[in-house]
Amino acid sequence: MKVVIPDDYQDCVRTLDAFAKLAGHQVTVYNDTVTDEDQLVARFQDAEALVLIRERTPITASLLARLPKLKLISQTGGGAAHVDMAACRQHGVTVLAGTGSPYAAAELTWGLVLAAMRHIPDEVNNLKAGRWQRTLGTGLKGRTLGIFGYGKIGQLVARYGQAFEMDVLVWGRETTRERAAAAGLEVADSQTDFFARSDVLSLHLRLNPETRGIVTAENLAAMKPTALLVNTSRAPLVEDGALEAALNAGRPGMAAVDVFDDEPVWAHPLLELANVVATPHLGYVEKDSYELYFGDAFDNVVAFDTGQPVRDLAAGE
Repeated sequence: MKVVIPDDYQDCVRTLDAFAKLAGHQVTVYNDTVTDEDQLVARFQDAEALVLIRERTPITASLLARLPKLKLISQTGGGAAHVDMAACRQHGVTVLAGTGSPYAAAELTWGLVLAAMRHIPDEVNNLKAGRWQRTLGTGLKGRTLGIFGYGKIGQLVARYGQAFEMDVLVWGRETTRERAAAAGLEVADSQTDFFARSDVLSLHLRLNPETRGIVTAENLAAMKPTALLVNTSRAPLVEDGALEAALNAGRPGMAAVDVFDDEPVWAHPLLELANVVATPHLGYVEKDSYELYFGDAFDNVVAFDTGQPVRDLAAGE
């Protein structure tokens, strides 16, 4: 099959052990991201299969209408909200997805917590510039870790907090609160109570119409001036523009973010703020995760090509 893999930012897909699974297929890899539909059509017009790296390139109805040779979309990871399923059904394009792992994202979350609370990036830069001990960090022991969303990643981050002897406080929908309570964790009385009490508050929610903008300016204003907000999930969970305004107002005092509304990012208001630690969506960008994600995606290409039974998301199977 003619396989196209867009958005390989690090030019690393060909270096993966899993890449050998596509031996015998004609593979084209692009290392940059384009958003113009005409450019996407030029790149994808001969593709029989697309292997998508998470949500980096949306597959819209208008784009699909211009790709008559496309038979398969093989998605890395389990989510495919960026793919127009109705249009795939209409054009006879099969959509296959794989599995993911919560560990890399949870580990990065905790790295950001430590980096922000102890001002590690600032002090690294200070030391390299000949400046010695210019900040005063904040420890984690005895402080309250707020977990908004107690799924697989949230559960891991909660355990990391407990290992650092933090008090864990959970908020989310009713089933989330029930699951946290069953695990012996404290559940906040309300969303306002949750934001007001957390010293470190980490978001671990899926983005959907119900959660978009679920973190409001009012929530942020309730946070302590010493608190840290961490977002390694999705930027639109926070009301548009609210985080920048809140940080400028001093509540919360800090933020650590790995996600942005439109990626990749070359300039953003958050990157101008001294009280922000930011990384370029590294949550799942780790060797073991890539081997898992791409291994599944490439297995799905082979299964489709050889006529093996597959679960087509577009067909609702």
